[in-house]
Amino acid sequence: MDTSLIKVSGGLLQSCLGLKPHEKLLVVADDRKKDIGEALYEAGKQLGAEAMLMVMKEREKSGQEPPSPVSEAMKLADVVICATEHSLTHTKARKEAVAQGVRLATMPGITRDMFLEGAISADYDKVKQVTEQVADLLSRGKQVRIEKDGKVLTFSIEGRSGIPSTGVYVNPGESGNLPSGEGYVAPVEGSASGQIVVDGSIADIGKLQSPVTITVENGRLTDAQGEAAEELLRKLGEGSGRLLGEFGIGTNDKARITGIVLEDEKVYGTIHVAFGSNHTFGGTVEAGVHIDLVVNRPDVYIDDMLILDKGRLLL
Repeated sequence: MDTSLIKVSGGLLQSCLGLKPHEKLLVVADDRKKDIGEALYEAGKQLGAEAMLMVMKEREKSGQEPPSPVSEAMKLADVVICATEHSLTHTKARKEAVAQGVRLATMPGITRDMFLEGAISADYDKVKQVTEQVADLLSRGKQVRIEKDGKVLTFSIEGRSGIPSTGVYVNPGESGNLPSGEGYVAPVEGSASGQIVVDGSIADIGKLQSPVTITVENGRLTDAQGEAAEELLRKLGEGSGRLLGEFGIGTNDKARITGIVLEDEKVYGTIHVAFGSNHTFGGTVEAGVHIDLVVNRPDVYIDDMLILDKGRLLL
């Protein structure tokens, strides 16, 4: 067993999830991430928790539900951490567990490198402060405008709450990604129109070698041009997977663009838009898929006020 992974796991379980002795800890892993799952389980045991490990078959895409025995077990734990290839963040299983007061972290696509370097090594007190400021801006805002390379995408966020994913989930019912550092919101369905140039990475596809230009009309992706466009459209399907579901701003200054969206979407000063499900964080789209697209150094306006200047946060 890798002692360095166990050591980091122990620190993370204590500082990010506040794990206490005798609490019920459930680690959910799939075949691809079993080694990290085992390190988290071992660390939980060493901390005196009632640790359990469930390993499932890898899901086919992000947003797909886990098997029902896993969903049920998630609801009965005190703390849940999910180390999986594809994301369980935007699933009913996560939403229902959190509604029961479970403290829960998802780590889709987590790698050994990300564990020992990069985003997990951030100062999470600092990340928390910046993330809460960003989420507050999103909660108060009504209209977003993103500008990059001559393309403009606009949408409404009026009446929607900004959500801080701080990396610190120590109170009952708190949840988010680890590593973390983003403020995000569910745009008002049907309100988005325009184009956006995506040049960072795309979830389940990886780091982009060349940009993809996305066209959105009435909240729906109507066209994608570029090398990865065809694969993106195939993953989103023909139905509600093509609806704009999320807008987020990265707030972690230690995160890097690696091709794994868990870290990519947290990179300080990047933004991401996602298509597909947002019913788990204030929207109405339930698509069984959620794909994030990361954009480097954009200009972002909220209610005509510049808050991101070529990737520099103006807070």
